Amino acid sequence: MEKSRERAQIPSCAFAATRAKCRFPRAPLQGRIPARTRDHHRACVRAAPPLTPSDPMHSRPLANLAFAFLASLLLLQPAFACAATAPQDPGLAALDGEWMYVEDRTEGRALEQLGPPMSNTFALRTEKDAVILVHGHGSSHRDVRIALDGAITEVQTKQQVARYRGSWKDGVFESVVDFVRAPGQEPEGKIRRRFRPTNEGLIVEAYNRESVTEPSVALYQHKEDIALPTPAKAVIGDLSWLSGAWVGTRGEGGAISIEERWSPALGGCMLAVSRTVAREKLRAFEYLRIVERDGGLVYVAQPSGAVATEFVLTELGARRAVFDNPRHDYPKRIVYELSDDGELRATVGYQKGGTPRQFVYRGEGK
Repeated sequence: MEKSRERAQIPSCAFAATRAKCRFPRAPLQGRIPARTRDHHRACVRAAPPLTPSDPMHSRPLANLAFAFLASLLLLQPAFACAATAPQDPGLAALDGEWMYVEDRTEGRALEQLGPPMSNTFALRTEKDAVILVHGHGSSHRDVRIALDGAITEVQTKQQVARYRGSWKDGVFESVVDFVRAPGQEPEGKIRRRFRPTNEGLIVEAYNRESVTEPSVALYQHKEDIALPTPAKAVIGDLSWLSGAWVGTRGEGGAISIEERWSPALGGCMLAVSRTVAREKLRAFEYLRIVERDGGLVYVAQPSGAVATEFVLTELGARRAVFDNPRHDYPKRIVYELSDDGELRATVGYQKGGTPRQFVYRGEGK
């Protein structure tokens, strides 16, 4: 901003035309006038010819003061511009960033009904007078700019027009979207969401149908703020019951075959590969390993050979192991359990509630 003020060239005539004492006002946001501009003013005054009684300017002191006032406004302009671009509300910036689902806080719900009211992760970006829905808002729409004055933003697709509008009031950002299926039709399918920053994270209230009177409520946090679980103490030999080739089927009539093949517990680790086949074609594969680390065990998954995701052992029984990673979008928990009748069940889902997915295996050839 100092450089901007230095570039504000004060016309020499404004100073040369008067001998009145001109005090440069101090810009409240920027501090003192740069030395370069101050020296320029002094030089202009020194260079001005003395006024004589016959000079018409000598009899017009009001005009002299007017010139000085205009020159002062030129110097104050950068400060006023900076103040004009100040954020509308400091609390609005608390919406910025990527948010991850932590827990469902809707009252009165059964355990299996718990889950996120929208995507597991979503991102917001704020401007002075708008919030941008970056991604994760229940549609393929990205970077949707919602003005905070209630103006409508339309996003056109082949099937419909989505109409977004929003507001920021009392520390809450509210977004509303409805859909127009065809020209001339009334909007339908209204979705309303409220985002409230708090000390523990972002509280999201979602009315996902127009007829809903009570919202789904959930806590979201930034990934780095989510507390990590306490690891359980264990060594790799504690999971020797997991070793072996495990196979099973899924889908109607067992049309999908699944398998996990775990190596013996040796050298502080166990290695495995998972494969899913449907209609004689490979549908999915995964590299897996469990390793000893810091007195506990870490489960490492690489679906389709992608970047590894780690889950820490948090519970261990005689033939049951629970691995958690609350900073992963989904799943956040992986559980292996060997039943008395020889079935191996692998379950993935949230740490609490929801409808987890379960895969059932038996030892190959058994």
